[in-house]
Amino acid sequence: GAKLLLILLLIMSVVSWGLIFHKWRSLKNAKLKAESGLLRFQSARDLREAVSSLGGDTNSPLYYVAVFGVNEFNRLKELGNTADVMVDNVRRALGQGVGEEMIKLSSGLSFLATTGNTAPFIGLLGTVYGIMHAFHAIGLQQSASLASVTPGISEALVSTAIGFFVAIPATVAFNAFNSRLSDIEVHLTNFGSAFLNRVQREVNTPRHTTSSTGSK
Repeated sequence: GAKLLLILLLIMSVVSWGLIFHKWRSLKNAKLKAESGLLRFQSARDLREAVSSLGGDTNSPLYYVAVFGVNEFNRLKELGNTADVMVDNVRRALGQGVGEEMIKLSSGLSFLATTGNTAPFIGLLGTVYGIMHAFHAIGLQQSASLASVTPGISEALVSTAIGFFVAIPATVAFNAFNSRLSDIEVHLTNFGSAFLNRVQREVNTPRHTTSSTGSK
């Protein structure tokens, strides 16, 4: 029983550390791509150039947000909707894109949270089981000397220590990744606002500044 719990803790630890290294790398890259992509998007001259500036990088969190916005914009443009309808619908599409991207970026974090919350209790359960087994052995030996009790108790307490050893890195990583996800979400939200501003200028320019644009 106690050995099975230790094996379970070992599996949780291996999976947690693998997930920690993977998420650390992926979220770091996502943040860098979001920052650089937002700067390029904001410095572009028009919506077409701004979307092209993303370069079709499917690893960028901005890419799929832009896909939601562009697809909705093109669909409404073909239907000949009014500017207000286009802006409102594109806003909702961008919000949906941000939500979908955040769900994808946060995948796996639930395992870290579960590990951080349950590993100490699994370790404690192993300790309780080990202590019960030690006392059972004492009863069979009919000896309660310190020498006969200490090994079993010490071995049982190791289970609790391992539980905390597994839980602490998972909890620290979970909090750190949530903080990084919050930063990425800010960039995605800012990107959505910048995209919507481009759309508003795009749909209003032909109506108000066609002649001035053509003279340039």
